[in-house]
Amino acid sequence: MKKAMVLGAALSAAVSMAAVNQAAADGAKEKCFGVSLAGQNDCAAGPGTTCAGTSTVDYQGNAWKLVPAGTCEDMSFTTADGREVMGSLEALDRDIPQG
Repeated sequence: MKKAMVLGAALSAAVSMAAVNQAAADGAKEKCFGVSLAGQNDCAAGPGTTCAGTSTVDYQGNAWKLVPAGTCEDMSFTTADGREVMGSLEALDRDIPQG
């Protein structure tokens, strides 16, 4: 029984990875928040920005970039002050400029 559960989990993981790889191969994209460098966001980063290239902070939580589907939440970066930050499919409250 345990062997069947392990095989089932492995098969499920393989199918999930195949779906992600296929989406990426098809060119499917998704909005990924908190992964762009300052000035490199895709349109409308949120309050304080108007469109593409208007974010002012690296990894600004409400700024997004289009990335290959299925890759956003696996993205991680180390900020200049040594924090590790991750991509998110939803806007984040971190690193938002004041003013």
